[in-house]
Amino acid sequence: MNTIINLFIALIPIAGLIGITASSVKQSRRGIPGKKILTRNLVGFMAVLVVCGSLTFAVSAADTASAQDVQPVAQAEEPAPEEEEPAAQSNGLGLLAAALVTGLAGIGGGIAVAAGAPAAIAATSEDPKSFGKSLIFVALGESIALYGVVISILILNRV
Repeated sequence: MNTIINLFIALIPIAGLIGITASSVKQSRRGIPGKKILTRNLVGFMAVLVVCGSLTFAVSAADTASAQDVQPVAQAEEPAPEEEEPAAQSNGLGLLAAALVTGLAGIGGGIAVAAGAPAAIAATSEDPKSFGKSLIFVALGESIALYGVVISILILNRV
């Protein structure tokens, strides 16, 4: 039963994103302006994100509740020493956090490079001596994405 639920949770975002992409292609063929298509894509993406987040919280709560329901059977003759076992925690929220960190850092790095690289090319074409200085600004934009990957690796090691 758990495998079916996990498979269902994994297929929801994939199906949602495929549906959003197919809808945007259909809308662009109909001649709908790009701004409306982008707005609809963002709303659809947020809906998929909310559904996945709520499912993650639901599965996390169900795993915690099922771990608390299971209690070891003690023998009547000799009382077993009380050992506190750590409650089984779901790693769904950690995986969601790592995915959000990586995705948002990648988007931020892409925006930074998209703004910095054309300016660096223009500066280099005007003055070839400014290549080193302009390369630093492009590298700083790329480092944002690398910081996100490092943070997500730290999150995954903790989960």
